[in-house]
Amino acid sequence: MKIRQTDPSSPEAVAILQQSWQFLDARFPPEQRFRLDLESLRASNVTFFLATEGGMATGCVAFAQQGDDWGEVKSMFVTSAARGSGAAKALLQAVETCARAKGCTLLRLETGVGLDAAHAFYAREGFVTIGPFGAYPDIPSSVFMEKKLAPDSGDDEAACG
Repeated sequence: MKIRQTDPSSPEAVAILQQSWQFLDARFPPEQRFRLDLESLRASNVTFFLATEGGMATGCVAFAQQGDDWGEVKSMFVTSAARGSGAAKALLQAVETCARAKGCTLLRLETGVGLDAAHAFYAREGFVTIGPFGAYPDIPSSVFMEKKLAPDSGDDEAACG
């Protein structure tokens, strides 16, 4: 498995993002979806990562720096065929490395109620449930989580651009 930074508007990134959006569209009405569109995923504060296996895209995630010391995990998705393969863990590690390199000591995320496997994954990776943050509304369909990060050891400098 390979994790690499890429342009979210590349054909393989768009294909995996469309799978992610279809997955969420089937589970949540528009007012309960807080995904970033392609233009937002290309913003200067966002770093996009793609997981590939055997030349096929198997997952994606974005890191959005929201302040000097914190950032947000956005657009995390792993195909059903790649679930359990370690792709999600590798993608999250890429985000954490990037976040530390940019001076972040805290990661936050919003996910949906009913995505129990995602909640369990994030909890295993050290995330704890919190209340709403930023501009998110306090609605029953959202779950908010955060994780404190150890400071950058200096080895992460080239982790993201």
